[in-house]
Amino acid sequence: MIIVKKTKELFFLNKKYKCALGYRGIKKNKKEGDGATPSGIYNLTKIYYRKDKIKKIESPLKKIAIKKNMIWCDDSNSRFYNKQSYLPKKFSYEKLYRKDNVYDIIIVIDYNLNPIKKNKGSAIFLHIARKNYKPTKGCVAVKKKDLLFILKNITKKTKIRID
Repeated sequence: MIIVKKTKELFFLNKKYKCALGYRGIKKNKKEGDGATPSGIYNLTKIYYRKDKIKKIESPLKKIAIKKNMIWCDDSNSRFYNKQSYLPKKFSYEKLYRKDNVYDIIIVIDYNLNPIKKNKGSAIFLHIARKNYKPTKGCVAVKKKDLLFILKNITKKTKIRID
């Protein structure tokens, strides 16, 4: 179990890591665009990564190389809401292929994925933190080396508890 606390600490395998959370903290009733990280217990579903920047990922989770046209839809009016898709699209989205390094590795957290509810929140990931641990829009973020360690040591049954 990965445990994330409102104190911006992540615990895994008896180790403590600093992490970034949504700029509005942790909330039970997350809504699209509210800047909060959703509380609860979730599965980790798959990994997206930049093949040009990350040479080797050791993990039992499914790995998907990020292509330049990959996006994640955050438009609750779209039929692609809270799903990975491809450009070009007319709806609101986040690019997965970015200039900064925060999405070089993304673990998709199973929040609002099955079933997907409109306006409940989208694109909730565990990803790489900015250098100063600047708050996210709702994701959990840790240092790259910490994320690589977590990936190497999780199982397909590992859950993340955010509270």
